[in-house]
Amino acid sequence: MDGTNVSLQVLERLNDEWDALTPEAQKAARYVLENPNDVGVSTVREIAEAANVKPNTFVRMARQVGFEGYEDFRAPFREAIRKGAVSFPDRARWLQDIRKSGDLGGLYADMAEGAIRNLAETFSSIDADALKAAADAIWTSRQVFTLGVGVNNANARNFTYLASTGMVQFHAIPRPGSTPTDDLAWADKRDVLIAMSMRPYRSEVVDAIEVAREQGMTIIGLSDSPASPILRAADHAFVVAVDTPQFFPSSVSTIALMETLLSFVIAVASDEIVDRVDSFHQRRHRLGMYTEEP
Repeated sequence: MDGTNVSLQVLERLNDEWDALTPEAQKAARYVLENPNDVGVSTVREIAEAANVKPNTFVRMARQVGFEGYEDFRAPFREAIRKGAVSFPDRARWLQDIRKSGDLGGLYADMAEGAIRNLAETFSSIDADALKAAADAIWTSRQVFTLGVGVNNANARNFTYLASTGMVQFHAIPRPGSTPTDDLAWADKRDVLIAMSMRPYRSEVVDAIEVAREQGMTIIGLSDSPASPILRAADHAFVVAVDTPQFFPSSVSTIALMETLLSFVIAVASDEIVDRVDSFHQRRHRLGMYTEEP
């Protein structure tokens, strides 16, 4: 019964009512208990076929354990998917199911609601003093290494690119053809590592954090839980909300928080940062990289 903790109470009710179920309803209940992830991502016809019973058996089973119907019984399992409590493939199957049902308008609303909720939860749990402390560490460091793999590699590179418009010695890792631990070979206590990873946590990131810790680097961590190995080892730890109906953790809050952190770095920097940013953009104008004059 792993992977659907949100619907655990429903599964417990099935166990409690087991003896009161008809033999056919017990076949349906057994399938649910052994395959809870299928409930949220399959139609009643699909799950009935898999359990080798008629679709109406699932409807009767749901009513026998106190629900108005199968959709009422199924709702907690679908909610578990929305909150990311099932595997990536199961969430992809759920998205396909939505398309088959024609409820893409509902999916659009769920995506918008999820993005707004993630931003609210992330920013309400972090205060300005914590961001300023991390920004001070970045500005006073010798080098900054920004580490993300998979979807977070793009987030790390975006932060590094933006930072490089006004500062030098920012490095997105892993570099092409390298590994995160190799990229940190010559880093020391004068340097900062910004590391990010969400469940399931990437071993390359955890390993690099261990190396960074051994070499005395300051670590800024972004992850989705206070219990994450990324945050347990961090000097500056930030929890970001990533729940989403899609099949992968959302990057909306991560990107927004990284943009905010960079804004804090610019704010705490010395006055020369303004001249650097201005020089960077003047150079772009001279090279004809903008379609408009300054």
